[in-house]
Amino acid sequence: MRNLRVLVAGCGNMGASHARAYHAIDGFQIVGLVSRKPESREALAKALGGYPTFADFGDALARTKPDVVSVNTYPDTHAAYATAALAAGCHLFVEKPLAETVAEARAIVDAALKAKRKVAVGYILRVHPAWTKFVELARTLGKPLVMRMNLNQQSHGKNWATHKSLMDSISPIVDCGVHYVDVMCQMTRSRPVRVHAVAARLSEELKPGMYNYGQLQVAFADGSVGWYEAGWGPMMSEVAYFVKDVVGPNGCVSIVERGGGERAGGSADVGAHTKTSAIRVHRQERDARDEFVHPDHDVDMTDEPDHDALCRREQEFLLRAIREDVDLSDHLNDAVESLRIVLAADESARTGRVVVL
Repeated sequence: MRNLRVLVAGCGNMGASHARAYHAIDGFQIVGLVSRKPESREALAKALGGYPTFADFGDALARTKPDVVSVNTYPDTHAAYATAALAAGCHLFVEKPLAETVAEARAIVDAALKAKRKVAVGYILRVHPAWTKFVELARTLGKPLVMRMNLNQQSHGKNWATHKSLMDSISPIVDCGVHYVDVMCQMTRSRPVRVHAVAARLSEELKPGMYNYGQLQVAFADGSVGWYEAGWGPMMSEVAYFVKDVVGPNGCVSIVERGGGERAGGSADVGAHTKTSAIRVHRQERDARDEFVHPDHDVDMTDEPDHDALCRREQEFLLRAIREDVDLSDHLNDAVESLRIVLAADESARTGRVVVL
């Protein structure tokens, strides 16, 4: 089979990682790199041995005529770029969130189904073997589940500038929250019924009306409850910024850092956000003396793939979906559902009301 021609839009952290994946995978051929900033696209093109670069997405789409468009730009462009790519007959990879609104996300899904094009959304944890194991173990804990997760980031310099740019259009509990709410939905396999959230504006460097700290709570029809917290900025604490913990009637499973302490790269290190080190399993079974029958044990995950390897797995998933005509309906419906939940949380944070789903 001939290589699929790929146009990569966005040359920041995620776009660069996905471009390196397309560059390495037999089956893809990059035909262009698009970004608003010439520094990022030219540096990436040079690092990969030289590819055409463009400042304007529409111009690049018309001139390169790709088979696949990879959208790794800020969320406020996702819907427009995805819609244009599908109209041009392209398959799609879109970084999360799929769009800024549920209506836009559903329109992209409907357009993809009508055009018979494949759309993969950047839910990187779904291709991560340790996170797959985490979900699998959570499903052995019985019901209901109590799911506690956060990802706070103490950012400054370049990372804080990126966060502020993101917050021109999206809050932290929406941008990062879709990952972890999606994990909760996989663990429960139950219908979310209501969401409540609180938020705080901790910096006057943000645009009016935006907040850089939020916490959501989601309740499911099976009685399970989930909590997620996200905060960005130079004021955030490096203590307990990475909590991934699930409790059920049968015990609990937790992502832990071997040896204790905080992660060497710091909370704003994108590469560390998917790392698990180990998954600790605790079972509540007790004997006649009410002592635990099973000692806690760790599932070792120290050889897990790094961030670039995970991005490569995402693109291999897309390539297989295209070549083998894999049905991605469930994948897309899950992406829309997780977006619906975090947008409801954002509404709750802004209005102070519980949102019934």
